[in-house]
Order: sequence, then structure tokens, then C-alpha cells
Amino acid sequence: MKPLLTVSESVAKRLVTLKDAIALMETAFVSLDRGESLLFPMVSGHGSDPGTRFGAKAGFDSTRCRPGLKVGSYWPGNAARGFGNHGSTVLLLDDATGLPQALVAATHLTALRTAASDAVAVKHLARADASVLVLVGPGHQAYWDALAIAEVRALSEVLVCGRDPDAAEALAARLRQAGLPAAASAIGPALARADLVSTVTASREALFAAGDVRPGTHISAMGADGPGKRELAPALTATAALWADHPPQSLVLGEFQHVSGAAAEAIQPIGGLVAGRLSGRGSRDEITIYDSSGIALQDLAICGFALEQAQAQGLARPIDLS
Repeated sequence: MKPLLTVSESVAKRLVTLKDAIALMETAFVSLDRGESLLFPMVSGHGSDPGTRFGAKAGFDSTRCRPGLKVGSYWPGNAARGFGNHGSTVLLLDDATGLPQALVAATHLTALRTAASDAVAVKHLARADASVLVLVGPGHQAYWDALAIAEVRALSEVLVCGRDPDAAEALAARLRQAGLPAAASAIGPALARADLVSTVTASREALFAAGDVRPGTHISAMGADGPGKRELAPALTATAALWADHPPQSLVLGEFQHVSGAAAEAIQPIGGLVAGRLSGRGSRDEITIYDSSGIALQDLAICGFALEQAQAQGLARPIDLS
């Protein structure tokens, strides 16, 4: 039995860039659309405190011929203990034997793959001249989404909106340090100028009215990843062009769980657009919405790449399980 390889958080941060992540997500979405890569049913649960939660997402990445799964957790009391509330770990299996091949610490990589998914949608759905980005939700994930979008569009302005003005200003300052022209803003004036909107919250109600969105805006709804979560108004999803990382999952636990009828049937997979099988934006004034609920294939792709880079540089550490 070969030793189990491990890739630490610090190593993963050094080895995978946003450009890497965007390319990896495009390849993953295309392979899923072609039926080459596979997804399997999700499992979710919690610890002794029902306010905690964890989920296991499994799949098969055909690009690297590697099955595996990710366990993502949310323990809201961790911040008081000095840990992050969110944690992710990916187990990669050997396709020939089914034995564990690698354990990859994936909290940072999850942030990267999520942001890269947003960037893929912007790249293929937003107007080519889209330059004003509005972030709704001033958290850690929004930071990475802004940086990823800046890889695919020339941003003239990033407006950060949040219920806590101090948090919005703190994220704007952090983005300015990263080289983006960012400022905190109230949501109404921001949406009146927006070409791009990324909602990155844990909301259970619409964050703004459909009438606040300008014609031609692209929206990436990144927050809804569980039953009951919602960021967008029904009138908006009823009239916009709808896209998702994986439409069947989006209808169950993503933003589009609140969509039904003809609108639900019209949701299209982003992989089909990247592959050239589907057409994208129908007109300059069309509002497009992309829902990212997060799929196992994204995790397998980015962690498989991180493992390859770590092995090439002698940074993967072995553990003998025999």
C-alpha cells in the first residue's frame, strides 16, 4: 500500500493561482457537460450542536481519472476558538485500486474555485465592456470573487455593499491594497451603475428588488448553497436568462430552488456555454444570472492540480496508513 500523500493549506496557497483556478473550472465544466466527469448524490449532517453542519460532495474527474470527495464544514463557534468557521478537506482516491491517494487541505482552494466559477460566468455571459462590479456581501469570499473577475474583465470600479458599513469599507480597503479601484457604497446607488453584480451572502431573502437592476447586467448569485437560502427577487429570476454550474443541484439547494415552471426548465449549464454547445448572451440588454451552488468536480479538479504541483516540487508529505 502506497503512503497517503498530504498537501497542507500553506502549500496549496503557494501552488495554485486564480488564473490556474479559472482554467481548471472551465475544463471541469466542459467535461461535466460532455458526460465525461460525474457527480454523485450529496450527503449532509451536523454535530451534537444542530447549528453546525457538514456536507460530503463526491464525484469523478475524468481529466485526471480521479474519483474523490470533499467534506466541507461550518462550525459557527470556531471563530471564538481561533479557527475559521468554514473548513474543507478533499480526499482523492486512486482510480485503479480505490485506495486513498491524497488528502488535500482545501479551505483556501474552495475560496479560489468558487471565485473562479464566478469569473468563468462573467467571462462567458457578461458584456465585453462590463467594468463596474458591485459586491453584495463584504466577506472573505467576496474578496476572492472580485480578484477573479478582474482576471477576465477590466474593472473601472468595484463598489462594496453590506449591512455593516464598517465591514464594507474594510473589504474596499483590502481590495484597494490588492490594486482594485474599490469603495464602499449603499446598494441602491451601486446597482444604478452596475454592469456586474456578485451576491456573496448567506441570505434567506431577496437582497434587492428586480427593478433596481439595470438592463444588460450580469449577476452571479454565489451565496445560496442550502435549502431556504435566497439572494434574488422572484421577479428577477422569472425574467432573466438563467445559468448554473449544475442545474439539477441548483434546483434543490442553489438560488434556483425558488424557481419553478418554464423558468426552471430553461436553466442552462455553464459547461455547455464554455464548450460552445450553447449560445450565451441574447442581447446587450438581456439580464443574465449565474447560480453557483458548488459541485464536487470543482474541488477534485483544483485539488488534483494542487497535488500534481506539490508532487512535482517535492512538497507533498507522505503518511503511512499500512
